[in-house]
Amino acid sequence: MNREQWGFAVESHGHGDFARARRGVITTPHGAINTPAFIPVGTKATVKALSVEQVRAGGAQAVLANAYHLYLQPGSHILDLAGGLSSFMNWSGPTFTDSGGFQVLSLGVGFKKTLAMDPGEVTADDVIQAPKLRLAHVDDDGVTFKSHLDGSLHRFTPEVSMQVQHQIGADIIFAFDECTTLMNTKDYQQIALDRTLAWAHRCIAEHQRLTAERVGKPYQALFGVIQGAQYEDLRKTAARTISELDFDGFGIGGAIDKSALTQIVSWVTDELPEDKPRHLLGIGEPDDLFRGIESGADTFDCVAPTRNARTSAVYGPSGRFNLTVSENRTAFAPIDENCTCYTCTHYTKAYLHHLFKSKEILGSTLTTIHNVHFTVKLVDRIREHLDQDNYEEFRDDFLARYYPSR
Repeated sequence: MNREQWGFAVESHGHGDFARARRGVITTPHGAINTPAFIPVGTKATVKALSVEQVRAGGAQAVLANAYHLYLQPGSHILDLAGGLSSFMNWSGPTFTDSGGFQVLSLGVGFKKTLAMDPGEVTADDVIQAPKLRLAHVDDDGVTFKSHLDGSLHRFTPEVSMQVQHQIGADIIFAFDECTTLMNTKDYQQIALDRTLAWAHRCIAEHQRLTAERVGKPYQALFGVIQGAQYEDLRKTAARTISELDFDGFGIGGAIDKSALTQIVSWVTDELPEDKPRHLLGIGEPDDLFRGIESGADTFDCVAPTRNARTSAVYGPSGRFNLTVSENRTAFAPIDENCTCYTCTHYTKAYLHHLFKSKEILGSTLTTIHNVHFTVKLVDRIREHLDQDNYEEFRDDFLARYYPSR
């Protein structure tokens, strides 16, 4: 499959207050992705606790793996020898890899829990470790970092990120960028944008070189990443400059103040071309998915559904709840009586409560099956209601039930 056979087609748009929302289809060497779509995260070539058969049964159209983690273990060259990510993990559908930039900087520089937080609640010192404690150091050429696994020293440049992602072989890959937090000053955000733009040029050049060199390999679509934190002028400038380059699509990334997600994503999508897909990185909570779609994003990924599942937190029609609370000890009903996932059609909350209390591994598998199915199907339903022209009614009803206290 060459570049001309890869593509994205917008099939329809929303209207009124959600006119930016759109339906489309991304075509990849491993199949099509109907958008909007939620992409489960399989960081190390596995969606934690699930087999690929269980991921497929949950309705996922694609999975996203992590270049940083796969570079460190087992090594991107191993995936190349295996025939690429899809062959290695036995996943027959489309695949994404992020560039490793988030992990290199978040694990290395010491961002604590998230890059998306209320800037009024914490200080820079709360979020970013002192230089002597950092595992990563950024310069204009790239990032030198220590492995979080064994402390060994490594260096990522735009060229290395492209080389690693070409070896991994995902259908959609991302340019190497510098992640920042909401705590960084605006002056530093500008420096990071300038650096990310320079790196974007280098990523494209190396991507083109590798595409020409690796004859016979399926074409990998390269997405540019748009940063800018909570600043309208920076976000719009980044979107304009990145969209002028020869990218196949775009990732909307970096620090996002969740309370302003709609506004921030809209600033970006208003500057982007209509005929290329937009991926909103690291977004997966139900209300954020609605807001992202209404703002013009096409695909999403997030570890929240799987990470929450492993702590016994599951999604139900009336919101997220914890299975280990005492009331579930004798709750002989499924997580959601209307859910068609394998867990809800075979097991009760009482049994799942028992599994977590007794620290049985099966508990994480069954809850992950449900949470992945719930999130994937939520976006599928949004897509269907956009087609049926009754999206607003569905959104208002879902959110009123899921967040009853709002």
